[in-house]
Amino acid sequence: QLQLVESGGGLVQPGGSLTLSCAASGPNFRYYSVGWFRQAPGKEREAVSVVFNSDGSTDYAASVKGRFIISRDGAKNTVYLQINSLRPEDKAIYYCAAHFGAGYSGAFSPGTYGYWGQGTQVTVSS
Repeated sequence: QLQLVESGGGLVQPGGSLTLSCAASGPNFRYYSVGWFRQAPGKEREAVSVVFNSDGSTDYAASVKGRFIISRDGAKNTVYLQINSLRPEDKAIYYCAAHFGAGYSGAFSPGTYGYWGQGTQVTVSS
């Protein structure tokens, strides 16, 4: 059974940066693709980025491309999301999720992922 724990959220001024962490416990984490999602109040959960298990390739939602960077540390069983140039519309609860395998076709669909963390709040305000 895989467990995911996010951390690193907080209150940041517009233009600031944060790095979120998703620490995994459980076997064979290296075989999982990991996605970061976010959900703002009154809105649906949306994917922001994914790192695939097969070759470590990454993908980003258009709204965050160029500002967010996803990375993976295999030795620490941790996936990071570096968020730069924060905007008020980035305010949301950020979740990481894991899918066993690549899951290229459904990488940006929440239904693809069987394991979820509890989320970490990111607030952007001056």
